[in-house]
Amino acid sequence: MTATALSEHKYKYTVKNALKYGDFKTRLSCIFMGFGLMTHKQLLKGLIVFLFEIAFVVFMVKNGCDNLIKLPGLGDQAQGKVWNESKGVFEYSKGDNSLLILLYGVITLFVIAAIVLLWVLQLRQSYHCQVLMENDEHVPTPIEDLITLTDKKLHVTLMTLPCLGILIFNIVPLVFMISMAFTNYSVEGDHLTLFDWDGLKQFGRVLNMKGNIGRQFWGVLAWTLIWAIFATFLNYILGMILALIINRKDTHWKAFWRFCFVLSIAVPQFVSLLIMRTMLQPQGAVNVLLQEWGLISKPLPFFTNTIWARVTVIVINLWVGIPYTMLQVTGILQNIPAELNEAARVDGAGPATIFFKITLPYMLFITTPYLITSFCGNINNFNVIFLLSGGGPTELGDTAGKTDLLVTWLYKLTINQQYYNIGAVIGIFTFVILTVITLVTYRNSSSYKDEEAFR
Repeated sequence: MTATALSEHKYKYTVKNALKYGDFKTRLSCIFMGFGLMTHKQLLKGLIVFLFEIAFVVFMVKNGCDNLIKLPGLGDQAQGKVWNESKGVFEYSKGDNSLLILLYGVITLFVIAAIVLLWVLQLRQSYHCQVLMENDEHVPTPIEDLITLTDKKLHVTLMTLPCLGILIFNIVPLVFMISMAFTNYSVEGDHLTLFDWDGLKQFGRVLNMKGNIGRQFWGVLAWTLIWAIFATFLNYILGMILALIINRKDTHWKAFWRFCFVLSIAVPQFVSLLIMRTMLQPQGAVNVLLQEWGLISKPLPFFTNTIWARVTVIVINLWVGIPYTMLQVTGILQNIPAELNEAARVDGAGPATIFFKITLPYMLFITTPYLITSFCGNINNFNVIFLLSGGGPTELGDTAGKTDLLVTWLYKLTINQQYYNIGAVIGIFTFVILTVITLVTYRNSSSYKDEEAFR
């Protein structure tokens, strides 16, 4: 390696170079975090880093090490129960709580990951400051660092808080839930206080089509995908047709028609769904009126028959979803260049040709991301199913109803039946399905492959 190449390699601020070319101050930062910064004109930053190290050591001594030691076994000391003759009551001795052990263990692992990241950053920064001093260059002061964070690195400043929120409220609970899937934490065998790891056993139960849970899972998964397809594309197609009809030149009172459909959006969704549910009951307004008019002899089974219930939730979802699609498509239609349609008419194209060759491709190009998010949203559409049918009808012995989606079944498994481990497995599978569908669909869409097509 030439002298120039060696110099360029040396000035790459990596942990390897810091350990290889760093002075004793930088290397001492491996043990006393922030020491290199404090001795390389970054006193305040070094002190802050050192205080974080002290806080980490105190945390590990007081709680962290104990959390890690208990994590592999999830506790083994059950809560004692002894009758106290003098007081006439049962007294309980303190025992292990596997749920808290798992939670604290996961948090401890994240704290360790954070301190490792801080260790890497402070070591690289210390080496950087060392190189600046060796070359008689200016080492930034705390004020200059602060100014940089509000100017050149403003994106770092603004994104730090949202990223911390995602880490604390999304990633940590997600890892905790994933960990729970590998345990026997459920009401079965009274595994609600003390439970243990059981590997992939719950995944096998869910995927086994011959078992009760597996049979229900595959049935719910099939219905979830069918529901998502119908709920997404029927809303899109009918909303698009409605927007086209309202936006025709020959349509009068356009603002009035838009207002009528927007009015259904103004009413809170749960109110509309609960009203619909009440009206479609056996003694609800719809069945009563149809019987009084002599059109039916007995109440229609809107929520007691599987086919009727599934068709009912799809149709009512149209009432809820079409206005949103109509508004979005209306905005797209108004932005299609008029020159395209005029040129097509001059060339002799009719309305159908203009729609299929210009309007529809343009709308699909713009709305593909919306369709993907709408499809994923419908897979997780808890409100419509839970508030309308409650997932029913449900066969005897089953935990899932015939209109349950994966998300509503997960709710029942965890809240009602307390099968937390199986619920965690269902949550993992739902996440995997949504991720695969989103990535594969979007990466193969024209919106991703040809972003400049309609510019």
